[in-house]
Amino acid sequence: MTATQTWRTAAIAALLVSMSGCGTSVSQTLAGREQVTVAAAANLTEVFQQIGSRFETRTGIHPVFSFASTAQLTQQIENSAPFDVIAAADAEHVAQLDREHLLVSGSRATYAVGKLALWIPPKSQAMVSRIDDLASPGVRVIAVAKPELAPYGQATVDTLHHLGLWDKVAPKIVYAENISMAKQYGGSNNADAVFTAYSLVIHEGGKVLPVDEKLHAPLTQDLAIVANSSHREAARRFVGFVMGEAGRDILRSYGYK
Repeated sequence: MTATQTWRTAAIAALLVSMSGCGTSVSQTLAGREQVTVAAAANLTEVFQQIGSRFETRTGIHPVFSFASTAQLTQQIENSAPFDVIAAADAEHVAQLDREHLLVSGSRATYAVGKLALWIPPKSQAMVSRIDDLASPGVRVIAVAKPELAPYGQATVDTLHHLGLWDKVAPKIVYAENISMAKQYGGSNNADAVFTAYSLVIHEGGKVLPVDEKLHAPLTQDLAIVANSSHREAARRFVGFVMGEAGRDILRSYGYK
């Protein structure tokens, strides 16, 4: 087996493991239920579970989500991962895939504008009421998604530079592979403060401080249907649901524009 074949086999296996995400077992899915596989940016972990459940109830199509950083998902699609839809945390990576002719022509669309937030977990002892307080000695560890992988991570770096805080807080930063993992650092009490997606902490305890959108480039988020999709009609229906009234209402309830 070649390296490429091995990679594809591992990717398919990972997708099969995740098929229980919306309450349907792998055996049920493989028994003939129609499905759609979605490469979704990590900031969508909470909201897409809600969207997926509502979509499946309405259509009978089982959505299988693979959550990771936008850069990682883009690379997987470039390596022929078996996805039907990509929902990114930015517009640039989707545009890149479009230029590479890896998306269905005309399927690309903006579905949301995200919001960055600073989260102080419930167990954190740090006294933080504004972003500038991160420079205080009481804040020891700040979790951030890797900026080269995650648009929300880049927005965090831009924000800290804009506020003149970067040099003061850079030694305190620990980097996570994606925005969801950054949140986990705070939830496991391994970080005093976390920069993450507002959608991931909007319903959490602790303190949530939305970041002024003027401090970084807009977090415009695009989606599209993958050109080698084997469930193109199901993909089209999923995209339509996200872009429709029901999908927009759920996105709005998690803080997206």
